[in-house]
Amino acid sequence: MSIHGILGEQTTDYPTQYSPETLYPIARSIGRDAIGWQADKLTVGVDWWHAFEMSWLNPQGISQVAMARLTVPASAPFIIESKSLKLYFNSLNFTEFASWQDVQALIARDLSACLQAEVSVDLLALEDEQSDLLITQPEGICIDNALADCSDKVVLSAHHDASLLSNNVGSHTDVEECNSQTYRFYSNLLRSNCPVTNQPDWGTLAVSMTSKKAVNQANMLRYILSFRQHNGFHEQCVEQIFADLSEHYQPSSLIVRAWYTRRGGIDINPCRVSDIALLPAPSRLIRQ
Repeated sequence: MSIHGILGEQTTDYPTQYSPETLYPIARSIGRDAIGWQADKLTVGVDWWHAFEMSWLNPQGISQVAMARLTVPASAPFIIESKSLKLYFNSLNFTEFASWQDVQALIARDLSACLQAEVSVDLLALEDEQSDLLITQPEGICIDNALADCSDKVVLSAHHDASLLSNNVGSHTDVEECNSQTYRFYSNLLRSNCPVTNQPDWGTLAVSMTSKKAVNQANMLRYILSFRQHNGFHEQCVEQIFADLSEHYQPSSLIVRAWYTRRGGIDINPCRVSDIALLPAPSRLIRQ
């Protein structure tokens, strides 16, 4: 299966009637095969998609608006191409529904059929002050200034470079510790490129990890920066980071999640965990 669906087309037809056939699946195996790690350990977690331009018609023909959260299990054999999802949502704009529940059920049915997994959908009202789409902050220490005292220049890598996790950069090197320690940190400097359009994708990366090996923040930041010219979908980048940290730190527990900025009214937020019991609640950051 190709990754070049609607997203890679020069011209696009924008449907004005309900068009589930626009949905285009991409096999997760394409990205996971490239990682070359234990694929079964990358299936624990979810991808949260937020859509901020949801609209349809009520029985009076009045436009309705909402936000939506899609929860896609990491065990799904496919991901959805983002532009095809936007076109699908656009095709609902002039479709009449009797209730919000009917809209929610239809989207869940269509996406579940496309991705061959159970996708859950929540429609969120704009005036809901209790909505969990309210802005939050990532947990832990921000490591974005970890290289401030280093004199050497950070080079632009063509691809991510896991060897940077072992480099002796900064005042501390990686050492084995007698007791496990839990590290929580994040960076707002995650950047990668769409493998189809080569457009930049920006996000915030957060890690919670328990390991006997100390985390060198300077090394970690260099590693994150090595993704700046890497071509990979959001989900694949998070899975690559999960695999690399698992290999290097041998953690007893690990959470890797990213909040990517919005494109076309949609943001994507993958999260991978070493145990499903560690799965955090979905959230939204100020950049989104």
